[in-house]
Amino acid sequence: MERIFETIAGKVASWTGRPPAFVLALTVIIVWGVTGPIFRYSDTWQLIINTGTTIVTFLMVFLIQNAQNRDGSAIQAKLDELIRSIEGPRDEFVGIEHLTQDELEQIKAKLERECSEVGAGTDHASVQRLINRL
Repeated sequence: MERIFETIAGKVASWTGRPPAFVLALTVIIVWGVTGPIFRYSDTWQLIINTGTTIVTFLMVFLIQNAQNRDGSAIQAKLDELIRSIEGPRDEFVGIEHLTQDELEQIKAKLERECSEVGAGTDHASVQRLINRL
C-alpha cells in the first residue's frame, strides 16, 4: 500500500509542478468565472469552486508533505554518508535531525562559539573565513 501511494504521490507531485497543470488550473478558474453570469452568480455556482479548490488543496497538502519527507530523508542520508566517509567532521553529528529543536539550537550555539574562538574572536569569524576562501 505504501509503495503504491509513494508511486502515485510522486507522479502527481511531479505533474502538478509543471506548466500544463498551472494552465489547467487557470483554465478551470477562467471557465468558472465566465459562467458566473450564466448562473447568475448563484450560491451553487460559488459552492462548486469553493468545494473543488478545498478538495484539491487538502489532497495536495499530503502529496507535498510526502515529497518533502522523501527529499529530506534522501538529503539527510547523503549528508550522513559524507560525514561518515571523510576525515574531519565529527561522526556524532550523524542522526542529529532526530533531536529536539532546543537541542539543535544548543549544538548550533556551541558550534558558533567554537568557530568564533578559532577565528578572529567575532561572531562572524567563520563567515569571514568562508568569504576569504572564495
